[in-house]
Amino acid sequence: MSTDPDQIRARIAELLADLPDPGPDGANLDGLADADIEVIAARLEEAHDVLVQALESVEKG
Repeated sequence: MSTDPDQIRARIAELLADLPDPGPDGANLDGLADADIEVIAARLEEAHDVLVQALESVEKG
């Protein structure tokens, strides 16, 4: 895993690029199908994993 901040930012941006903007109160997500919500959740989990891996890499030095 790269610890280069620019590469990490680019990967996170790539993962989140086509997700809908929830809006300040989440209203933009109203009416989404369960399948859409599952796709969003999976993408957020993948982005989280990228961040965790980056932090673990930095801790290992």
